[in-house]
Amino acid sequence: MTDPLNHHEALIYVMVTMAAVDRAMSDAEFARIGETVSALPVFDDFETDSLVSVASACGDLLGEDDGLKRALGLIRGALPEPLRETAYACALEVAAADLDVPDVETRLLEMIADTLELDQLTKVAIERGIRARNMVL
Repeated sequence: MTDPLNHHEALIYVMVTMAAVDRAMSDAEFARIGETVSALPVFDDFETDSLVSVASACGDLLGEDDGLKRALGLIRGALPEPLRETAYACALEVAAADLDVPDVETRLLEMIADTLELDQLTKVAIERGIRARNMVL
């Protein structure tokens, strides 16, 4: 039985899940997770020394039978409604880290948005913001 997550852990789980969906966490994705934890105000009271252990726990869960389904359930259960948009933005940041979003990541983003009950307009607005922030020439 997995203990419930707090909101910090849930946000980290959503990012690790995004990075791990293609079975390989790239250096760019790992760096983006660290940057996100360092930059977002929601993590101001998070003990950053525990980032690796939280990410590892998520990886262990994802390796179990029904791990993805269980992880998404834990994420949803831990996030108050105001942080659900933040969670989707965090997932998108990790997806954009490699400057390429393969189909498997797109499918996971849909699952995350559905799990978090985000409406289409909110999803598109967050996606557009992340796309603009990560644009390169």
